[in-house]
Amino acid sequence: MKIALVGIGKIALDQHVPAIAASPVWELAATVSRQGAVEGVEAFTDFAKMLEERSDIRVVSLCLPPVPRFEYAAAAIRAGRHVMLEKPPGATLAECHALTALAQEHRVSLYATWHSREADKVAAAKAWLSDKTLRRLKVTWKEDVRRWHPGQDWIWEPGGMGVFDPGINALSIVTEILPVNIHLASATLEVPSNRQTPIGAELHFAHPHGAEISAVFDWRQTGEQTWMIEAETDKGTLVLLDGGARIQIDGVEDALVSDNPLAGEYPRLYANMAKLVAQGEIDMDLRPMVHVSDALALGRRISVEPFND
Repeated sequence: MKIALVGIGKIALDQHVPAIAASPVWELAATVSRQGAVEGVEAFTDFAKMLEERSDIRVVSLCLPPVPRFEYAAAAIRAGRHVMLEKPPGATLAECHALTALAQEHRVSLYATWHSREADKVAAAKAWLSDKTLRRLKVTWKEDVRRWHPGQDWIWEPGGMGVFDPGINALSIVTEILPVNIHLASATLEVPSNRQTPIGAELHFAHPHGAEISAVFDWRQTGEQTWMIEAETDKGTLVLLDGGARIQIDGVEDALVSDNPLAGEYPRLYANMAKLVAQGEIDMDLRPMVHVSDALALGRRISVEPFND
């Protein structure tokens, strides 16, 4: 299938382009970007022109920041194209619901991708937790914003989500591996005095059976980066490390074998998209985004020192 990639920035070049190139299913037929391009691929600067001139391209993958993404997605859907959305799938939940309704109306596939769910050990963790009684789950997600998002001012503006841009990755894993749904009970948000979005957050969740669920997100981590989820159950403790790439059961590394034959998060996302298009289905699981929206609505804000990139 021919696909157009919109928004040729770091994530597109590092992840999307290699995943498409390695797939026997996809052909990168066009890009749309004001500045970036991919060698050997037709490049457009105007999205409407690409939709008009390349009717042979039936699928569009959007790698734009969340705030402008809705208009691009809506235009693609109205043009009868299937749409794949980088995370988060939109700036607001209302936008995402509107896109879902529009995709249903135009009978096209729509996919809210959560790349961290496709980390190597997440499926194994989900299977292991399925028959256990959870007592405690703690998320520790700490990284260096200067290392991973250098000069990206949009993340500090309304709709950019701040530390929830990486934090939503953790929440996408938690909502995938837990056999029951949880909801936010309280949150504390640390917001730099010169910014609009948080640089740190602490969340506490309500679990239907009383398990203690918490998360700490921090964008000021220097040195070693931490992406860890610890789940204590009645039958042992599971720890996901490196964002789900590694797993420990009661301290034993790789105690569970992954059952996903594809290597890499983004190749799996594109394989999922191919299935959705073939089956005419929509996958818009918004639970991770609900938690972020609730945190931004319910969280108690604390002003912290200014952040300058």
